[in-house]
Amino acid sequence: MSTFPVSAWLIAAIFGFIVTTTVAGALIAVLSRRIIRSVAGLALCCLGLAGLYYFLNSPFLALMEILIYIGAVCVTIIFGVMLSEPDEVAPAEQRGRERWWGGIALLVSLAIFWGVSRLSLQGRWPAPAPAADGSVQAIGIALLTTYSLPFELISLVLLVAILGALVIARGGRTPS
Repeated sequence: MSTFPVSAWLIAAIFGFIVTTTVAGALIAVLSRRIIRSVAGLALCCLGLAGLYYFLNSPFLALMEILIYIGAVCVTIIFGVMLSEPDEVAPAEQRGRERWWGGIALLVSLAIFWGVSRLSLQGRWPAPAPAADGSVQAIGIALLTTYSLPFELISLVLLVAILGALVIARGGRTPS
């Protein structure tokens, strides 16, 4: 018999499902050749990330992940695709160049993963601060004082995503 109670196995199973959802969504987003499927994979990955934020006892970040990335970024990209011309000529593919850049991207990703995992496992982390009461006032004060930089960076990411969707939408149209 196992020493873990049933609730611990259930929590581990839910966590495994959320991680699997995140990784599957990321793979769909990266490996799909159709942009609509890639956006669906991105939305699935962001949904999994929201679940991970919830597991980290941050329901506000989980909700913001859903509202901003799924509700705004993914929908904006889909509108950009809908506004573009459906019969675009596919550019000539250069397999050697794609593999070269893919290899470089893989090496950079592995280096970043190694650095972050080493930092997270060997770094000295301060004890977490006591949790706030979670009221709207406490969240607003935290967003405008302690977490003002991440809050502004999220708004910049949203702005870049909207501009990218507009570029995709306008780039697909040919002048008449």
